[in-house]
Amino acid sequence: MKKIITLGEVMLRLSPPGNQRFFQSHSLDVEFGGSEANVGAAMAYWGLNVAHLTAFPDSEIGWAAAGQLRKNGIDTQFIPFIPGRIGIYFLENGAMQRSSQVIYDRAGSAFANFDGKDLNWDAIFDGASWFHWSGITPALSKECAELTLTSLREATKRGVTVSGDLNYRSNLWKFGKEPHEIMPQLMELTNVFIAGTRDFKQCLNVEIKNFEAAREMAFNRFPDLQYIVKTDRISQSSSHNTLSAVLYEEKNSHSSKSYDMTHIVDRVGTGDAFAGGLIYGLLHMEPKEAIEFAMAAGAIKHSVPGDVLLCSLQEVIDLASGEAVGKIKR
Repeated sequence: MKKIITLGEVMLRLSPPGNQRFFQSHSLDVEFGGSEANVGAAMAYWGLNVAHLTAFPDSEIGWAAAGQLRKNGIDTQFIPFIPGRIGIYFLENGAMQRSSQVIYDRAGSAFANFDGKDLNWDAIFDGASWFHWSGITPALSKECAELTLTSLREATKRGVTVSGDLNYRSNLWKFGKEPHEIMPQLMELTNVFIAGTRDFKQCLNVEIKNFEAAREMAFNRFPDLQYIVKTDRISQSSSHNTLSAVLYEEKNSHSSKSYDMTHIVDRVGTGDAFAGGLIYGLLHMEPKEAIEFAMAAGAIKHSVPGDVLLCSLQEVIDLASGEAVGKIKR
């Protein structure tokens, strides 16, 4: 069985029921979620061996978060429980022409203060095939940036394939460093990028005319880079998006079919489902099949409430091949 390692913060998600505005409701729905753990949860649901690296507060909330990861099939044996608080994000789901909103309350969380110095890297990477990180983690703190770099070095020296969702978020880089001071070193140790033109511009502090220029620059600059993956989303409204993706090799490209999604249930975690599908696909399929599988996984997540994609492997395969789309399965 393939073993996958993911790294990142798991937060408490609080959201008004349905499509209500903040504080329109007198209650908030509660669940746990985090980008990289969402990636792992999708693959665990498809039968892969997934372990997540993070840190939780040593409290009932931290214990509950770890329990949720285990419920999603994720190995939590390497997660320490330390003093601190859990990161929180508030989500207001949009509808029609009203956009969704996210408010973060994650500064100074247990994970943001975690340096990982006591982690047993030999045990963590024993039998591992893949390591996945995102640009969210090094943006959180000096400690998280150093933890990400250490993780990538440990993965690389053991020959583990590394994927990174560059995922530039301007409102997270608040600890005194700019992305271009941190990200290039991490990108040098990464074999698969999920990124768009803006990610390359901000992470490398370069002016790039378009994605084709970014692609050429990346393959020239990073010799260990195998694939760049880019999604293309057209938002007609919060409830209606069109989505497709392209997987680029240095000399070739493979495009997915386009999905027109007219009644979106939950957009949060759709990119994570896509990343989980991409990793699964690249481990088991040829590049063209892999990008179709990834895009199908991302499309299905738009129909599933919550952070995590809950669907069978066969459901993704069926959608990727155009089978049983929207039909009642009896």
